[in-house]
Amino acid sequence: MTEKNRKKFFEINLAQTKCLAVFSIFAIIGFGPISPGCLIGMSIVLMRPMWFWNLIGDLYDNPQPYQLSFSTESKQTRKKVFLCLLCLFIIDIAPVPVTPVVAFCIILSRPLWFYQLVAKIYGQHD
Repeated sequence: MTEKNRKKFFEINLAQTKCLAVFSIFAIIGFGPISPGCLIGMSIVLMRPMWFWNLIGDLYDNPQPYQLSFSTESKQTRKKVFLCLLCLFIIDIAPVPVTPVVAFCIILSRPLWFYQLVAKIYGQHD
């Protein structure tokens, strides 16, 4: 890891701070039978709201224009992600919420695969 990448890894932007705050609240209220993070994630996959695409752009410091696409690959990706979130929702019924922990890791590390996955959901892939 180069010095520039290491420095960028430890810098937290405003979008990351807001997302961490929201998922901290989700972690606290997620000790019940319902996982709000999964429910919101499933609704995002189904409805693809513009605010989430903008949030991802802010999270990754990479604002992108919003052009919704309805490609076959996008539909398949949405189905797979929805099923994964449904599985997380079922797992979160256990006493320890898993979704907020996964979200914390994604928010802090901002992996490229997550950005590419969201881009596919929104039909923004090449």
